[in-house]
Amino acid sequence: MGALQITLGVIGVAISIVAWIMFVAGVWRMVRIIRLGQPDSTRNGPFWPRFGTLIKEFAAHTRMNKFRHVGPWHWLVMWGFLIGSLSWFEAYGETFDPHFHWPGFGASSVWLFITELLGLGTVVGGIALAIIRQANHPRRADRQSRFAGSNFARAYFVEAVVVIEGLGILGVKAFKISSGIEDPGLWTSFVTKPLGEILPASTAAVTITALVKLLSGMVWLYVVGRTLTMGVAWHRFSAFFNIYFKREDDGGVALGALKPMMSGGKPLDFEEADPEKDVFGAGQIEDFSWKGWLDFTTCTECGRCQSQCPAWNTGKPLSPKLVITQLRDHAYAKAPYLLAGGKKDVTGEEVGLTGDNPYAGIDVLALAEADRALVGDDGGVIDPDVLWSCTTCGACVEQCPVDIEHVDHIVDMRRYQVMIESNFPSELNGMFKNLENKGNPWGQNAKDRMAWADDLDFEVPVFEGELGDAEYLFWVGCAGAFEDRAKKTTRAVAELLHIADVKYTVLGPEESCSGDPARRAGNEFLFQMLAQQNVEVLNSVFEDRQPGNRKIVVTCAHCFNTIANEYPQLGGQYEVVHHTQLLNRLVREKRLVPVAPIADDVTYHDPCYLGRHNKVYEAPRELVGASGAQFREMPRHGDRSMCCGAGGARMWMEEKIGKRINLDRVDEALGTAPSKIATGCPFCRVMLTDGVTARQNDGQASEKVEVVDVSQLLLESVKRRPQPVSVGAPSVEAEPEAADTATDKAPSGTPLPDEDK
Repeated sequence: MGALQITLGVIGVAISIVAWIMFVAGVWRMVRIIRLGQPDSTRNGPFWPRFGTLIKEFAAHTRMNKFRHVGPWHWLVMWGFLIGSLSWFEAYGETFDPHFHWPGFGASSVWLFITELLGLGTVVGGIALAIIRQANHPRRADRQSRFAGSNFARAYFVEAVVVIEGLGILGVKAFKISSGIEDPGLWTSFVTKPLGEILPASTAAVTITALVKLLSGMVWLYVVGRTLTMGVAWHRFSAFFNIYFKREDDGGVALGALKPMMSGGKPLDFEEADPEKDVFGAGQIEDFSWKGWLDFTTCTECGRCQSQCPAWNTGKPLSPKLVITQLRDHAYAKAPYLLAGGKKDVTGEEVGLTGDNPYAGIDVLALAEADRALVGDDGGVIDPDVLWSCTTCGACVEQCPVDIEHVDHIVDMRRYQVMIESNFPSELNGMFKNLENKGNPWGQNAKDRMAWADDLDFEVPVFEGELGDAEYLFWVGCAGAFEDRAKKTTRAVAELLHIADVKYTVLGPEESCSGDPARRAGNEFLFQMLAQQNVEVLNSVFEDRQPGNRKIVVTCAHCFNTIANEYPQLGGQYEVVHHTQLLNRLVREKRLVPVAPIADDVTYHDPCYLGRHNKVYEAPRELVGASGAQFREMPRHGDRSMCCGAGGARMWMEEKIGKRINLDRVDEALGTAPSKIATGCPFCRVMLTDGVTARQNDGQASEKVEVVDVSQLLLESVKRRPQPVSVGAPSVEAEPEAADTATDKAPSGTPLPDEDK
């Protein structure tokens, strides 16, 4: 151990002490700040399912690999950080003694091979991620870049440290080899051994390189310890907790049912709620739960959510990423005020701090943040146009690699705006009144709920006190009962059930809105009223049926999601199927037999609340195949399907900013050159039909293109007679039923993006 080694070793240790103190202090501050959020006991367990999800998501990169061109490189960097930390700590000994290695395994061939892979993988992975970031830089692609709005300096800092760490691992090994300290086999050091043969022998170089490896990590610890909002760095730690504490303990993402409205860690009971004490949604940053604060902290600013957001992609101000980062920056800036005990009531008056000089010792910037409105167009953290642009399609939640729950947070802010501030788009006022007074968003009379069945040539059974031999309750829904285009779907499904001899009944005037538009718009009170009323009716209908035999078939994707996933929160346990699922099963059972193929080119639009929220993708596609139509897949489909623009109560709001979402989706559909656009949701059908009509008026779409429900395709195929063969013409065999071939393998009208192949 020479003077150089002692000097550099002492320098490394001294800097390390400062860096570690800063880092540990940062961790402590972060934990204290996250605990400022509201309690949420639903995240506590069960341990093993949550732990299993954590292991699967980080080890196999199941979420990260949704972007397949990024996943492998990030996987290399992640393991380089986790296991490579052992090599990093080894630098403490190497600066003092170039011959140092971990006792027991440090000189083993297996460890030398692992460090070779880690060093090389970290360098290659870090450079690849930087190249990907440059290739998607917003200066070239504007809104097409998922990194628009991200902090590039912080990202490049992290990637630079990653690369330097990897080079340090390889450099120390190479100089040890060149100095004769190590003589590993080529298979264990396939990069560093050839490199060591051309480097000069120098134990001093080992020490210097080890110090560089050590100090790069120390700089990282110091910087992130001082910068708690650097999610691109902190996610290395917080992501593990964010994944473990995700909303669904079975590993599912936060889609389907919305998070119940919570106060004090428990679902809010409106009959016992106290406006003076209880939290109604999120009106201040401290109204979010501690998991919300952990979400804000964990965001890596990768922009995957942004790249999938229909609002962002059509010129709206909403970016899910920027919503989270704005909430994060506000939360951490306001934290000193909250940690000091500050609190304001709904009128903005200070109620937490008292005395002659209550704000003494609190950072003026924290006091300024404390005065900011969470939502507001005059200096608010979140602009109202941002908040109300969301369609709650869930694309952001589906793609987030660290399980941030964007939709729940957005709806929580809407809840406060609607129920406490009464501040929401004026168009929703009429919808709320119609739901409250008439039980449907169109304001139609309940006695007209059966008008859709007036001219059918068979009787539609209406519930009159007993289910009898009915196997299903057919939930028609408000759109299916009152909206002219959706009525065609209702009639088609009723006729198909009649043909298949499926026993069913409908509620008729007893049916009311499921409450979906009210809940997604933030009117939780109105949703609870409608839902409890419906649960009471449904439970009385099924009172003689066992819980496993309470079957409901639904044509509306939003009703399907609400009844299946949210009514259980209110005591309504039912077996709910979407009509595409039931009809597909009837086809498989040969109870519905297509007799003549449809000579149409059909593309299918995945409704968000059927597909992404409930993972029903194959049944409607199989029905299109069963009808004999030529299926053409759109580029954005499945869990990456583009929203129609109707969700989140956007159906009843004017779209005044940017390109209309339904036009963007219709343009994509028309790109497959279809004669029909099929879907499985009445909201989607309305939006897509309006979009097609607009494009036909513009002369950009054929007048023959129409939007239909998949049930109509099947009905036409089941009822239509085969074309007669003319005398003397060769016989034509009936086309076989379409096979269950994955659409990413079968040719379609539009090529798939590379990452979807």
